[in-house]
Formats: sequence, structure tokens, C-alpha cells
Amino acid sequence: EREVPLNLGGNGGMLELQLNDADFGTVQRMVTAINNEFGQSVAYARNGRVIALDGPMDANARVNFMARVENVQLTPAEAPAKVVLNARTGSVVMNSAVTLRRAAVAHGNLSIMIDTQFGVSQPNPLGEGETVVVPDADINIEQQEAYLQIVEGADLADVVNALNALGATPQDLMSILEALRASGSLRAELEII
Repeated sequence: EREVPLNLGGNGGMLELQLNDADFGTVQRMVTAINNEFGQSVAYARNGRVIALDGPMDANARVNFMARVENVQLTPAEAPAKVVLNARTGSVVMNSAVTLRRAAVAHGNLSIMIDTQFGVSQPNPLGEGETVVVPDADINIEQQEAYLQIVEGADLADVVNALNALGATPQDLMSILEALRASGSLRAELEII
């Protein structure tokens, strides 16, 4: 095992933080949070991945500066809509940004109609809660005609669950998701692994 030297040097006191993935929203939130922590402009966005920090020149002060930067609380920006499908197992993983538009799909002998109704949940006036809109998906499954109808606002998880309940194979699932993506109904990046 060899020691790796840690160099907190830089050009005129400038340090750089690099995100693993480019994300302008998260970079902007980081710059704002760091500048709020120090009460002055010490962080500057270079691009969607790199933040320049104007830190002190003294080595001890620089370590303290970086410790404060590390402890800044931050909520990352919402990730772009993405669906990941394992073609071998049929596993589907998606984030909360995934949405569907109205579509109809015919595939084999699968027939699914998904409709989403929205209700309002209102708390007790003295409870100091918030009024929220709550989606309620209604799923009807038949294994007759080859028809899949999706009403805008339906949740992709409902579609996948309905297909799985019918015994759709991973290939069926992959074909349907690819068709939904190609038609513009699936509003997300589709990654097949």
C-alpha cells in the first residue's frame, strides 16, 4: 500500500469540485448552498460538472474550508426521467419523473386498459395539512384481444404490474416499452441492459 499525496493547491487558491454526472441543476444548487454557507461568493459554476472554489492559501485554513464545503447540506436536482429494463429477467426500474401520454398498443393476446382519475385529499382545517391531488389508477386486465390502451397520466408502474400479472415475458415487456418510447407515449429515456 502506498500513500497518495493530497494536494490542496491550485491556481491562486482555486479548487475544483467535480460531479460524477453532469447536472446543471445540481451544480447551481451547490454553488448557492456553498455561497450561503460562507456568506460570500466563493463558489462559481464552470459548467454542468465543475465548480470552482476560491479557497484560502494557508494549508490549515484550506483543510477547514474543505471540511465546511463537505458538510454543506444539499438536495440534488430531480434526475431526468429514465426507465432501465433488464432484458434477461424483465426487471424494470424507473424514477419518479417518468410519465406516460395517451397510447394504444397491440401485442400478442394482451389487453390492458389503464385509466387514471385524480382526486383531492383535503386535511382537517385544524390539522394544518396541505391539500394534495392524489392519482388513482384503475386497471382492467383481459387476455383476449391484442390491445393495450393507456390514458394520459397513468403510471408506468401500473402498466408494468398489469403486464406482469398477465404473465408477459421479458421480451414482451421490452417490445412494449420500446414501442411506447418510439411513439412518444413513454416520456423517459429507455435503457435496456
